[in-house]
Amino acid sequence: MSESANNTVESVKDAAESAKNTVESAAKNTAESAKSAVGNVAGGIIPPQPPIEPQSDAHLVKSRLEWGEPAFTILDVRDRSTYNQGHIMGAMPYPIDELVDRAVPSLDKSRDIYVYGESDGQTAQAAQSLKSAGFVHVSELKGGLAAWKAIGGPTEGIVESKTPAGADDYNIVARLKNHAETQQKDV
Repeated sequence: MSESANNTVESVKDAAESAKNTVESAAKNTAESAKSAVGNVAGGIIPPQPPIEPQSDAHLVKSRLEWGEPAFTILDVRDRSTYNQGHIMGAMPYPIDELVDRAVPSLDKSRDIYVYGESDGQTAQAAQSLKSAGFVHVSELKGGLAAWKAIGGPTEGIVESKTPAGADDYNIVARLKNHAETQQKDV
């Protein structure tokens, strides 16, 4: 093959390599732009949550539930029979003597966790156990189930099912009005 033919073949190879690199770079940039755009769309819909406080009141947790905010868990650390009698709707039973053994394999350590027990002392003990096990966002629900019931938070359980529904339980307008009024109160 002549020298000019070799030069032409090399030029074609260089051009093909350059085109391949350009296409790969464009594909990578397009994929990153698409991910960024999706992130920005979701970021505009679901605002990031501020870190939770070491202690939270029932109003805050109820507000998060009512507005359907994602990625948090409520743990009831009382014994199972007490939990069955009545608990915050959606709370998961994690008795304090099994708390860490059950939480470590089943809950993400960066998830927002609200915990309540039979007393504020039991609640504080449970929160400390979770923090010692590496859970980052743990908050004690001040006042526990009693504070929750005092603001009209939804409950479930054996005793709770025998309690008749309140006047506004099935009326969304009345519930929103009640929510607005309770947000103004200090518990």
